[in-house]
Amino acid sequence: MAKSLTGVLIVNQGTTDSPKTADVRKYLREFLMDGRIIDIPALPRFLLVNGIIAPFRAPKSAKEYAKLWKERGSPLKFIGEDVRDMLQESLGKDYKVVLGMRYQSPSLEEALKELKEANAAKIIVIPLFPQYASATTGSVSAKVNEIVSKWQIIPSITHVNQFLEHPKFIEAFAENGRKMMAEKEYDHVIFSYHGVPERHIKKGSVGDQCQLGSCCEAFHERNRYCYRAQCFHTTRLLVKALGLKEGEYSTAFQSRLGKDPWVQPYIDEELKKLPGKGIKKVLAYSPAFIADCLETTLEVGEEFKEEFIEAGGEEWDLVPSLNTSSTWVECLEDLVRTA
Repeated sequence: MAKSLTGVLIVNQGTTDSPKTADVRKYLREFLMDGRIIDIPALPRFLLVNGIIAPFRAPKSAKEYAKLWKERGSPLKFIGEDVRDMLQESLGKDYKVVLGMRYQSPSLEEALKELKEANAAKIIVIPLFPQYASATTGSVSAKVNEIVSKWQIIPSITHVNQFLEHPKFIEAFAENGRKMMAEKEYDHVIFSYHGVPERHIKKGSVGDQCQLGSCCEAFHERNRYCYRAQCFHTTRLLVKALGLKEGEYSTAFQSRLGKDPWVQPYIDEELKKLPGKGIKKVLAYSPAFIADCLETTLEVGEEFKEEFIEAGGEEWDLVPSLNTSSTWVECLEDLVRTA
């Protein structure tokens, strides 16, 4: 009897089909209509997204996407395609690796259909988010389950819902940082993570565990899926790998929207304090993203650099994301083989 095929679905957030305003508006509507992103009732969410956010935000966002766009298209997409091909080569013929995006193309429907047609006996789903959050990994898992629930034959499905502690994930990011630290001396390393509303943390709290404070200083079973605790734990692991000492680093959160409180500290506030402490040269990490995109290249790499210089800083450099790092692909291979 022939060996059965294992399907591997790697998933990232998604990107627009082009930097044109119409395509950006289309992406924003799908993205923001997800109830795990904007967690308010469907009707108010529809009115907010389609009446205010998408129409007014799309033109500005389109200009930002245009800055990133390459000959091959969106970096998030073609980096994902390259990683898919590298992982396929590493795993061999007993596996079929496909790439899907939670929003836009290639859609999860298309990717799962490919695995269905290949007659995969088992599917391993790896959302490409190191730390679990309801708005990212949770949304991917929910959508995959929704799609597959309509199939006549449902294969065995395994969801890899976080990998921040995997040694090769940490090492891949540490390698990138060491290269830059070997070429230049920095006063401080700041680890910037994408933010989420505080209410998302509280909704997922085990009892009264999550207090959005010192409770994140330890990582254990009760706060294992607290996004903020996961981010601080990722920092501790990277700090150990990089050999940093207390006072040489900090953790903060970026990309907050609206008036509701998001997880803190806010990086745009923290970076302005650094020059006053004598910190003039900063190396920035963004370990919530495995591929360089709008939030890393433009937000952390350019926008925050500009704010830091205006506040009196001298140098602000961004550590590249994992992208097509061979160590990162080895991490993915190990995640698949041990799933």
